[in-house]
Amino acid sequence: MLLVLDVGNTNTVLGVFEPKSAEHGAVHYGRLIANWRVSTNKTQTVDEYGVLFRNLFAMSGLDFGSVQGAVVSSVVPPLDSTLREVCERYFHSRPLFIEPGVKTGMPVHYDNPAEVGADRIVNSVAAFEKFGGPCIVVDFGTATTFDVVSRKGEYLGGVITPGIGVSADALFERTARLPRVDIRKPPRVLATNTVNSVQSGLYYGYLGLIDGILERLIAELGDDVTVVATGGLASLMGGGSKYIREIDDLLTLDGLRIIYERNLPHVRRRADSAAGNSENAGPSAVPDVGSNTPKHD
Repeated sequence: MLLVLDVGNTNTVLGVFEPKSAEHGAVHYGRLIANWRVSTNKTQTVDEYGVLFRNLFAMSGLDFGSVQGAVVSSVVPPLDSTLREVCERYFHSRPLFIEPGVKTGMPVHYDNPAEVGADRIVNSVAAFEKFGGPCIVVDFGTATTFDVVSRKGEYLGGVITPGIGVSADALFERTARLPRVDIRKPPRVLATNTVNSVQSGLYYGYLGLIDGILERLIAELGDDVTVVATGGLASLMGGGSKYIREIDDLLTLDGLRIIYERNLPHVRRRADSAAGNSENAGPSAVPDVGSNTPKHD
């Protein structure tokens, strides 16, 4: 099995893919057989994460010892060393981090490719693989990101806005009497109570932001564009958008699987090296294999 981890500022999403086939000595992975969303905790220790992961596997009836590989996309650098050790200690697998030196198959046309978050590249790779190009990925996370992929499969750039949760938190923290409410679609735009008034402003106001940016991006691309939504609030916001046509909550996990498979020969060399000389198996031992993939921010 393949363990994939998408580490965000607020939540961490984990998934497990089952082996599918082996061609010319390369293992390919099939369907996603389990996935979980947990809070990202920068203070948890290696053993605490190990217990958490083991319990998640047990609840889903999965064999903890059947994991053959792991791949991680992280935008929380302080957790990288912790998760690396978790994978090595509990899964006996040296994880592949999405960072410079990892083959993605996607050229990055950004002024400074190192500024692009790893999750944004992973999403773009998955969207192009599943839906073709040109396409736009809207990822509803702590920040909402818009990432644009060309017809040729090139990462062209994007837009970053505060997430709807961040906007809601700012409103509640700076007002004395407005209540904290669930983010949901209200019965109608015109509200007759405070809770629905806040919900209407958050939902329809943010939906206007989403569609306003998408309208301008589509106009700039000047082509038939597929817009894909992912992230925790993809279903909520994507259902009301004029432009979002595909909703894929687990797009990032698919992208991690795709990139892992593209790096399998390199991953094997790293694993063999780690087994033969564990003292030199740190991240500095990973050679560059010629990719434009940036390190996450």
